[in-house]
Amino acid sequence: MIENKKLIGTSMLTALAASICCITPVLAVLAGTTGLASTFSWIEPFRPYLIGFTVLVLAFAWYQKFKPKTAAEIDCECDDEKPKFINSKGFLFLITLFAGVMLAFPSYSHIFYSSPDASKEIVYVEQSNVKEIRVTIEGMTCTGCEAHIESEVTKLDGILHVKADYEAANTIVKYDETKVDLEKIETAILSTGYKIIK
Repeated sequence: MIENKKLIGTSMLTALAASICCITPVLAVLAGTTGLASTFSWIEPFRPYLIGFTVLVLAFAWYQKFKPKTAAEIDCECDDEKPKFINSKGFLFLITLFAGVMLAFPSYSHIFYSSPDASKEIVYVEQSNVKEIRVTIEGMTCTGCEAHIESEVTKLDGILHVKADYEAANTIVKYDETKVDLEKIETAILSTGYKIIK
């Protein structure tokens, strides 16, 4: 039974570790400490290994639950003692479900951020005042990172459109130069904890 508890604990830990780089920005925004968002981005290269390890540990835990019992194990069990919930298949199912939700977190993390263009009112800007920049950013690892940067930059007055792309490692910002300047945009990006590469 102790071995099964260790397997469950290990699977929870590896599932969390595999998604921590995308969970941290959401937690940072909720806590109001957006600068901590990129703290665990160094884990991203290890994500495939952590996912594989989580799946292997859970598969082994399920194998342990369903493998046939030996005669010694059957003789040792007390008929009147009901197994604890933590040792049940139901608990292992909940842990497997939790691990699946955590492993899939990067694919749905963007829902925790408001749509950057949805809350903005339509503003008419003289075309000669509209500028577009492409900022190279280090540390983005998923759509949650993109949404975090877009959310912070969109808060600035004069921002017309923001599109972050973690795969291209950049953010494109269209803005009204009479209301906001490049320095304010870069400050907003840096406040998320990601680094600007010049």
